[in-house]
Amino acid sequence: MYLILTLELLAGSWYIHYTNFPMWLKGDKLQPTFNYSISDENGKQGLTDIVRYQKNGKSKEIAGFDTPLNAENTQFKWRGKGLLWLFSSRWEVKYYDEKLDWALIYFSRTIATPEGYDIITRKPELTPAQESAIKGILKELGKEGLLTQLSK
Repeated sequence: MYLILTLELLAGSWYIHYTNFPMWLKGDKLQPTFNYSISDENGKQGLTDIVRYQKNGKSKEIAGFDTPLNAENTQFKWRGKGLLWLFSSRWEVKYYDEKLDWALIYFSRTIATPEGYDIITRKPELTPAQESAIKGILKELGKEGLLTQLSK
């Protein structure tokens, strides 16, 4: 599938529903969301990226900036903010369903994290139509059984 996305389409909050990322599967970081807003950094337009989650009943954040790596806005380089400036990673939108408003993203391996996948949607609960579509795409891509559904 050939994707062309806009930063406007990606902006906003996304809820992680399925993942194989150890940080979310450990169980101590709950309700993770990606929160994107369009901004400029060093003369380049991209996405300010705030990852929010709950830990021990408190809200936590990881801030960064996503620079697009292609004209289709499907591949990005994330660079952390503050002390996390030393860290960067790459991620890519592998599948996007505009009608059902969900996406499959892939993140590459870094010094601190393994490669993996997340399924994200705009709402905290999956609809039956999203569940069906997600299972179909994972099967089609040979990724069924790879991802774990996060409990809410």
